[in-house]
Amino acid sequence: MITLLNDNFSQLNDFLHGKSFSKIFILVDENTHEYCLPVLLGNMETDLGFEILEIEAGEEMKNIQTVNQLWEILTEMQADRKALIINLGGGVITDMGGFVASTYKRGIQFINIPTTLLAMCDASIGGKTGIDLMNYKNMVGTFTFPEQIFIYPKFLETLPFKELRSGFAEMLKHGLIADKNHWENLIQINKLDVEGIIPHIQASINVKQYVVEKDFHEKNLRKTLNFGHTIGHAIESLFLNQGNPILHGEAVAMGMISEAHLAFLKGLLSEEDSRLIIENIQKYYPYLDISDFKDDDIFALLINDKKNTDQKINFSLLSRIGFCEFDHQCDHKNIIKTLKFYRKLNDID
Repeated sequence: MITLLNDNFSQLNDFLHGKSFSKIFILVDENTHEYCLPVLLGNMETDLGFEILEIEAGEEMKNIQTVNQLWEILTEMQADRKALIINLGGGVITDMGGFVASTYKRGIQFINIPTTLLAMCDASIGGKTGIDLMNYKNMVGTFTFPEQIFIYPKFLETLPFKELRSGFAEMLKHGLIADKNHWENLIQINKLDVEGIIPHIQASINVKQYVVEKDFHEKNLRKTLNFGHTIGHAIESLFLNQGNPILHGEAVAMGMISEAHLAFLKGLLSEEDSRLIIENIQKYYPYLDISDFKDDDIFALLINDKKNTDQKINFSLLSRIGFCEFDHQCDHKNIIKTLKFYRKLNDID
């Protein structure tokens, strides 16, 4: 269940009072510790003891080493199977915190309180937990629903602009794959700010919830949520491996531009729709310079994408704005053409 919190967090307190938890562990990074944890603690009413677990911020922390440290801390603090983990943060915290909770002692309860736009609209919803493995995004994880998701939109006021823009990419994706009206409303936003974005959050949540309810374990429809992520994840991983990490939404924006063009090359998407999608995404996102990455390096990551079968790269591609199809395999030459197309966009600009 997803609940929008009021200013006194009464819904969260009702949840805590209605359960029999033994102890609470609150997982944060240094940013949410500074900006969001005081708000949570100032409104959380419970007689239970609690501990703060803090990690460094950043995608590079989303790995098995960090998870192992958290497992060890939980063990040292004698967390039992009635303990509760509160994941207070963005996608890294909700992904990894959910994974820690779903595996520790074969599973303890957790809730998500997302603090970024990306986490509110996408990452914290749907029961996917996970961590990165080597250069591969979200390669290890579980399908485990949190007990609850509590969303406090005012946390968005703590975000730098780049983080807000990063989350907006997932909102655009939701419109492109399933809700043309949502897409058209979003691209009317001239200035990306909290006030302009908040009214559209619920529409994105609705798309994500609908898809997950239809296909929790990603056997069919849920694969459409991967639009923009096949190429996007590969590019994100290469930047991370280079020691120059980019935000997830920046990679997804690049991936959606590329995969919209790929859908056109495959004959699925009209040239007009492909152009409209690309031009509108370019309004919000700067060009990513991928000139340092060879096609072979990108393909090495694409071929190991977790959605693939039989060494065939599976894409989720648009057939028109608001409609997405899954399990499309694309010719090697068309993927090369798409990467070449993206690299040339900077010349056009």
